[in-house]
Amino acid sequence: MVLHHEFIKTAKKFSKKVAIVDKTTNRQITYSRALIAALILSKKIKKYKEGYIGIMIPTSAGAMLSILGTLMAGKVPVMINYSTGASDNSEYAQDKCGFKTIITSRGLLEKLGCRLVRGMVFIEDIMAQITTGEKLSAALKSKLPAAAIIKSLPKSTPDDNATILFTSGSEKDPKAVQLTHRNFYSNIQDILEVFNLSSDDIIMSILPLFHVFGHNVNFWLPLTVGMKAITVANPLEYKSIPKYIKDEQATMIAATPIFFSGYLRESTPGDFDSLRIIIAGADKVPDSLREGFLKKHNKVLLEGYGTTETSPVISANMPEGNRPGSIGKVFPSVQVKIVDVETGKEVSPGKEGKILVKGDLVMKGYLDDLEETSLHIRDGWYDTGDMGLFDEDGYLWHKGRLKRFVKIGGEMVSLVRTEIELEHALPEGVDCCVVDVPDSLKGSKIVAAITQPINEKEVVSKLSQKLPPIAMPRKFVVIEEMPKMGSGKIDFRTIGRIVRRKLQTENNNKTE
Repeated sequence: MVLHHEFIKTAKKFSKKVAIVDKTTNRQITYSRALIAALILSKKIKKYKEGYIGIMIPTSAGAMLSILGTLMAGKVPVMINYSTGASDNSEYAQDKCGFKTIITSRGLLEKLGCRLVRGMVFIEDIMAQITTGEKLSAALKSKLPAAAIIKSLPKSTPDDNATILFTSGSEKDPKAVQLTHRNFYSNIQDILEVFNLSSDDIIMSILPLFHVFGHNVNFWLPLTVGMKAITVANPLEYKSIPKYIKDEQATMIAATPIFFSGYLRESTPGDFDSLRIIIAGADKVPDSLREGFLKKHNKVLLEGYGTTETSPVISANMPEGNRPGSIGKVFPSVQVKIVDVETGKEVSPGKEGKILVKGDLVMKGYLDDLEETSLHIRDGWYDTGDMGLFDEDGYLWHKGRLKRFVKIGGEMVSLVRTEIELEHALPEGVDCCVVDVPDSLKGSKIVAAITQPINEKEVVSKLSQKLPPIAMPRKFVVIEEMPKMGSGKIDFRTIGRIVRRKLQTENNNKTE
C-alpha cells in the first residue's frame, strides 16, 4: 500500500493505456511513458540532499510526475499553495519544513508575477537537461517486472509520509499536515467501494494538488487504479471545462461549490451527459446549485465532507443513498462520533456536538508541532473542530465550524445559521459572509459582510422572522469581493480583518 509502488504496478498493468490527458500542454501520456518520466525525474531529484522537496506546479502531467519522481527518489513532496501569495507561501514552507529546493514552473511564476525565491528550480530546465542516456536507462528499467523496479528504489513503508500539505489558513496560520501512504490508500479503497469506480472511469482532474481534495481524488485515485486523468491547470476555466468533459466523455468530477457554479453557468445541456459521479466538497453546497444541475442537466450534485487531516473524505452522499443538505454517510473504514462540546461524552442521534473521526485516514500529525497534534488527536480520535449531528437514518449533517459559533451574552450562536438565513433574505447576486467582532456589552456581536449595498430595513425584517434577536447581524459592511482561498473556500480570517478595519475607520470618523 505504498502509493508510488501501486502506481508502478498499475503502470505495468495498463502500459499502453493513456494515463494523463494534459489539456494545458495538449499532450497525452500513456502509463508506460509516465513510468519512464517518473524514473528519470527520480534520478534528477535524488541529487538534492534534502529529505523534503517543495513542489509548486499547477495540476498537470508535470505536477503529477514531479510528485512521483520525488517519492521514487526517497524524498517527501511538500505541496505549496501558489494561489494566495506564492513567494510568501514558498518561504513559509521552507521555514516550516526545513528545506530549500522547490520545483516550480517558469511559466507559472511569470503568470503570477511571483518573485524568485531562493532554492527554486524550474521543471522546464530539468526536462531540457535530460540526456539520451538517461532516457534509455529509464526506458530499460521500466521494462523490468514491477517488483524489480520497486526493489531498486529507496525503501518505503505504508507509514512513511506521502506528502506534506498545509491547512487552508482561513482561520489561523497554516499547519503542516503529515499524510502517509496508509492514510491516502485507505481513503482510496473507500472511494472505490462507495462510488463503484474502476479503471474504466475517466476523471476530471481540475483541483490544485496543494489541496488535499485534489491531491488524492484527482491524482492518487486515478493513477493507482488505472483511470484516465484529464488535467486542467486552472479550475477557473469555466467555459473550457464543460467542453473538456463532453469531449473526453469524463465519468467523474469532484470540485468545490464555487467552481461548480461556474461550470453550471457556462455549460450547455448535454455537456455533462457522460458524468456518472458529480461530487462537491470543501464547502457547503447551496440548494440553488443542486437545483441548477438537476434542472439544466438532469444530474444529481452529491455532497461530501472531509478535512486535510483525514486524507480527505470522511463521508459522502451516494447515487443510491442521497439526502440533500446532509454530508452523507460515513465511509466503510471510518468511525465517527458526535460528542458534547462541554463534557466530551457521545450524544445520541439528533443531538448536535463536535465531530470526531477515527481510522486509517487520520493523519500522522502536524509536522514538528506536538502541542497542536495532541490538541487535535486523542486516543486515535481526530477532533475536526466541526459541529454536526447524525439523523435517525445515519446521515451526517454539518452544522458549521466550532470556531464559527460565538458566545453572545452567555449563549452559543451559530454564525453559519445566520449566514444561511441571510443568503435567503438578500437580493439575488449579493454575496455575504457573517463574522463576529468584539462588543463591550455582550462580548461579541454579529456583523454581515455583503458585496453590494442593500435595503437594510427590508432584509432585517425578513431575518427577524427566521432568527432570534441574539443571532441577528448588528451591522452590514460592504466589501467589493469576498476573499477566497485557492480551493474556492471563503477566507474568513481576511474578511474578519477587513470588517474590523472598516468598522474602526468608521468609528474614528465619528469621533473626529
